[in-house]
Amino acid sequence: MLKKVFGSAVFGVEATTITVEVNVDKGVGYHLVGLPDNAIKESNFRIAAALQNNGYRIPGKKIIINMSPADLRKEGSAYDLTLAIGILASTDQIKAEDLEQYLIMGELSLDGSLQPIKGALPIAVKAREEGFKGFILPKQNAKEAAIVDGLEVYGVNTIEQVINYFDKGEPLEQTIIDTRKEFEKNLDFLEFDFSDVKGQESIKRCMEIAAAGGHNIILIGPPGAGKTMLAKRLPSILPPMTLHEALETTKIHSVVGRVKDTGLMAQRPFRSPHHTISNVALVGGGSFPQPGEISLSHNGVLFLDELPEFKREVLEVMRQPLEDREVTISRAKFTVTYPSSFMLVASMNPSPSGYFNDPDSPVTSSPAEMQRYLSKISGPLLDRIDIHIEVTPVPFEKLSDDRKGENSVDIRKRVTKAREIQTNRFAESDSVHYNAQMNTKQIRKHCVLDDASKQLLKTAMERLNLSARAYDRILKVSRTIADLEGTETVNVSHIGEAIQYRSLDREGWLG
Repeated sequence: MLKKVFGSAVFGVEATTITVEVNVDKGVGYHLVGLPDNAIKESNFRIAAALQNNGYRIPGKKIIINMSPADLRKEGSAYDLTLAIGILASTDQIKAEDLEQYLIMGELSLDGSLQPIKGALPIAVKAREEGFKGFILPKQNAKEAAIVDGLEVYGVNTIEQVINYFDKGEPLEQTIIDTRKEFEKNLDFLEFDFSDVKGQESIKRCMEIAAAGGHNIILIGPPGAGKTMLAKRLPSILPPMTLHEALETTKIHSVVGRVKDTGLMAQRPFRSPHHTISNVALVGGGSFPQPGEISLSHNGVLFLDELPEFKREVLEVMRQPLEDREVTISRAKFTVTYPSSFMLVASMNPSPSGYFNDPDSPVTSSPAEMQRYLSKISGPLLDRIDIHIEVTPVPFEKLSDDRKGENSVDIRKRVTKAREIQTNRFAESDSVHYNAQMNTKQIRKHCVLDDASKQLLKTAMERLNLSARAYDRILKVSRTIADLEGTETVNVSHIGEAIQYRSLDREGWLG
């Protein structure tokens, strides 16, 4: 007897429906075809034990299972439940008249309980697209899949519940989530707040500008000056994610199985990989491509602490994704594209010792050592960072001050207001949503300077030896400063402030 059961495979952030055909015939043998990987080939041992422990069995007949489309490689243990139900239905051990209306996924333990799967959200999206009535999956993934409207999602703990549902008509509990309500409930930022930061008013201002325009930023300063502390608080002042952004971000995290029990991710991701990371782990890849850190920080912040300590080739592979805001990974048989629109926040010491030009420091570095240290970061990468700011240590008077600084909620209100101005400005563009994404043509259109501003910029470029690449960056940042003030034109004060944020472009910075 032939039975069809439906599962799903995830490629990139999209799912493909897999038809599992189970045919039982005379003879003996268990044949699994359709390019399964080792985890799927081993499933017959898990299935046999799980069925036996629940009063069922794999009969001693010739069982042929085909996973269609047969030329597409399938991987992972999430097909255990699909295969098990298919075997039971095709051997008449259970009645399963409406089996083809459901998409079924789950990894089996030997006692028949279910383990969570990866990619539940993209699978649910595809199931709704293809008109399935319901999606049966492990309880741990139910909230994540229930984000998708118009699809009945049933979270189950054991294979016995699934068997009783099809065979005896025992109802399963449907997981229902009010997506918008769930989304708004998780918007608060509790862990890190800017009110914890003592002093550093100029750096806070800089972070506010970076958040308002989506600008990449690098913090340069000695150890203990507060670079990491400030970077960790940046997500708390970024505008709240839209529902579309939240779905997009949750999808990527779902693919790698990192969505927590809350279902929809409402807070912007903050990723901080160690400097020993490989280029594949950073941008994504592998023989069966997975998203890397830059995609996991999509719509959020990627923080690279001690930037010169990262391997140069690792930093170089980030150049194209920073520009295109997506990364394409090609393999012989298929190509996947992961979104990677993130804010890069980097920090570094000014020299190997960390205390360059500090007269009170016991350890100093020569200008030659410092130059060698800075040369680990390439010009093209630095070119993609709009704001460079020096972070100085906080004096004791400010550290011991009991007064609290401005909190993240108040700063976020100003940032959100500035972002709304930019959203309206770029409403006609599909690829540009905030100032940092502007191309040369848009810079010329939206950053028109008066004579006084042009003169100031000209003087700055000549006297401070600013490089040509700094010109467009200064205009972008000054446009964001103007948006924070709510002014339509860019004036001298905006240009003047933006010029201060190009420390590494000054040739005199080395001493």
